[in-house]
Amino acid sequence: MLSVIGEDYRANGRDWTRPGFRALAAYRFGVWRMGIRSKLLRAPFSILYRALYRFCRNVYGIELPYSARVGRKVIIEHQGGIVVHGAAIIGDRCILRQNCTLGLRTLDAPNEAPVLMEGVSLGAGAVVLGKVTVGANAMVGANAVVLADVPAGAVVVGVPARVLRASPGSAAFLHAPDAYAEADPRGR
Repeated sequence: MLSVIGEDYRANGRDWTRPGFRALAAYRFGVWRMGIRSKLLRAPFSILYRALYRFCRNVYGIELPYSARVGRKVIIEHQGGIVVHGAAIIGDRCILRQNCTLGLRTLDAPNEAPVLMEGVSLGAGAVVLGKVTVGANAMVGANAVVLADVPAGAVVVGVPARVLRASPGSAAFLHAPDAYAEADPRGR
């Protein structure tokens, strides 16, 4: 746990006062304490984790539950309005900015949360909903709403998100105008 927190510390500018780093440290502590098999021995750590989680949620506005899967060297760049569903997966070296949401598209599918592959960058206010995979090194523009899979290396923008630019050789690059046609029933 300490080595991963050390990586987070370095990735977050070696500044332990950053709310994003503190939220990640609380998350890592929450995951670590679940490895304690005895519920009796785990209980005091769980109480501490809940206090840390609520502090990060209520003061910093970063909701990152221990049940989510978060990779290494993740950066939560700015505080405020960040909500990550407990079943979401965030890959290594991802960047989340303020007001980002990784959540469900419907309450009928409580475990169909987004997956961010390695190196994904979410712009301020980006929303990723449902069983969606955002490919490695993709960029989601500010205030974009992602409702369909995003190819690796693509840049998506808008509501609903559309491919603005894709990496050469990808299917989205070859068919960029059609890539998100089914995500928007109006055909825009």
